[in-house]
Amino acid sequence: MTDPAAPSPRSAAPSTDPVPPTHGVPAPTDPAALAPGGTEEQAWDRRYLEREQVWSGQPNGALVAEVAGLPPGRVLDVGCGEGADAVWLAARGWDVTGLEVSGVALARAAEHAERAGVSVRWVHSGLVDAGLPAKAFDLVSALYPALLRAPDRAAERALIDAVAPGGRLLVVHHAGIEDQEPHDGFDPADYVSPRMVAELLDDGWAVEVDERRARVVPQGGGGAHHTEDLVLHARRLA
Repeated sequence: MTDPAAPSPRSAAPSTDPVPPTHGVPAPTDPAALAPGGTEEQAWDRRYLEREQVWSGQPNGALVAEVAGLPPGRVLDVGCGEGADAVWLAARGWDVTGLEVSGVALARAAEHAERAGVSVRWVHSGLVDAGLPAKAFDLVSALYPALLRAPDRAAERALIDAVAPGGRLLVVHHAGIEDQEPHDGFDPADYVSPRMVAELLDDGWAVEVDERRARVVPQGGGGAHHTEDLVLHARRLA
């Protein structure tokens, strides 16, 4: 359990931290500045500003199932949203870095961590642009990530490259997302799936789970209509 007296989520990271401490929690976003269009960050900020709380506030069921028995270490929570998974991990002794492109979500995540009395390092950035160190995390967790596909497979490679020797990669997405039709300006085919990540794993990895399974659906929050997950859990051998 993390010491409640540890530095607050907004505190500077220690000098040994692989993530630069300048990646802090952004100031609250002015809704009036978020006109239609704009950057990816603005698009996600608009989505979060539509509701006071978008997600359930509970840790993801696949994360709990795959990680609960692991010894804690350094973890990167990719697309940490409002912070439920990051807080759950920190409360169990993990050294957590939460990565999120939306400043609105990240501010809520920091407040969640502060209420819970845990310390989390927050990085306000997209994955590819974050400049994360290679092979620095014992666990890289990407749960329902909105990672855009690119010809160079940059997002998939960024996930893989961040995992330390002996570390683990957990990628979870909604089952059937690759087969969904575009809707509301969103085309699922534009985004990275667990299968696309698995395609890049070489013989330096052991795939422990690669399956479709029933989802533990939380009470309240977005995404409750999705009932099955695609789960990829792999371990870097060296």
